[in-house]
Amino acid sequence: MVHPMNTSGKTPRTFVRIAHTFRALRSRNYRLFFGGQGLSLIGTWMQQIAMSWLVYRLTNSLVLLGVVGFCSQIPAFVLGPFAGVISDRLPKRGILLCTQTLSLVQAFALTVLVYTDSITVPHIIGLSLFMGFVTAFDAPARQAFVIELVEKREDLGNAIALNSAIFNGARLIGPAAAGLIIAAAGEGICFLLNCVSYSAVIIALLLIRVQPQQAARSGRLIIREMKEGIGYAFGFPPIRAILLLMAAVNLFGMPYSMLGPAFARDVLRGGAHTLGFLHTAAGAGALCAALFMASRRNVRGLVRGIPLATVAFGIGLILYSQSHVLALSLLALFFSGFMVMFYMAASNTVLQTIVEDHLRGRVMSFYAMAFFGMAPFGSLLAGSIAARFGAPATVFWCGAATSLGGLLFASQLNKLRGSVRSVYVKKGIIREVEKDLQIAKPLD
Repeated sequence: MVHPMNTSGKTPRTFVRIAHTFRALRSRNYRLFFGGQGLSLIGTWMQQIAMSWLVYRLTNSLVLLGVVGFCSQIPAFVLGPFAGVISDRLPKRGILLCTQTLSLVQAFALTVLVYTDSITVPHIIGLSLFMGFVTAFDAPARQAFVIELVEKREDLGNAIALNSAIFNGARLIGPAAAGLIIAAAGEGICFLLNCVSYSAVIIALLLIRVQPQQAARSGRLIIREMKEGIGYAFGFPPIRAILLLMAAVNLFGMPYSMLGPAFARDVLRGGAHTLGFLHTAAGAGALCAALFMASRRNVRGLVRGIPLATVAFGIGLILYSQSHVLALSLLALFFSGFMVMFYMAASNTVLQTIVEDHLRGRVMSFYAMAFFGMAPFGSLLAGSIAARFGAPATVFWCGAATSLGGLLFASQLNKLRGSVRSVYVKKGIIREVEKDLQIAKPLD
């Protein structure tokens, strides 16, 4: 019989480490959100794979793959500042209930069109654009909502990392399931299952209980609050540098995913299941990185890790672009997935811990603009280049540009670390860290 206590009467170190990794789940609201969001994201990933495969099957066009990616994400770039103000003004739970319901409607429309055999590329583009508008308001509210879900402020970094873990856990399951389902029964069932999955997060949001928010500066003009958010975000060097690097990574690095169908079918000579394996490999690496981030005890070293992980992500893409063997491609994507998730989770954690609370929604809307808003331009750029020079050459140069962005960030690292450290001293975070580590060294 295995006991939770060892012979010395102390809790085993492994059990303590696991409990520490998932410590944000001590908060009831966060547990509900974690479970509902996890199920919903599996459906979202299944739909994303089914959508890209459907477009490529109908058109054989890399350019149209880029167009669909552009339409699904450009609204986040256009509406980002406005959505951030709305997120700071209105209850975030209510915003998310609205956006998740509209997402369900979009998935249902895709299901009906596919099963009635009336789906066309204009339908896909229109519904992708609709989903982009929904995401523009969903993303900043979701990012800012996390702080309302955790009962202890020190668990915020862990909650952010666990959000990344469920996102990539779904990325691990969803694409692999989608690839097998598409091969066996077509794309329609993936859209239908995504409809069902949205009920999980909607139910979770209905069960969550948060303190009512007071209307924030409702008498002020929205444009004035937008300017205030822009001035704060781009006037503080660490936030500005993180947002600009995030924009560069999503412009040059992330479009590799959009070219997945071309790699699966034309480079690796596979089918929908191969595409699922590629996404699953990247998701597995990202999940490992997210769990590693969740196991960290503090924010020490995150600023320094941002450029290192970015450069490594670019190198991983270069290796992936040169592979014609499935096993090597999977290994390169696992490495790339780990590095890009470490970079993204580190960037998100640093932003969330240094931003002023009353500006959180607006700053996170700029984060969403950089994350979602630059990707459509990257999709169009990558699709156009790939149509002329091929997917491997495109991903090679995208990887090189991503690494260059990381090197530029590293060139100003000392200045950024000093600015972040001053905020941590002001908020008392640095004292907590130094007490835990029993050191008095500068914190980055």
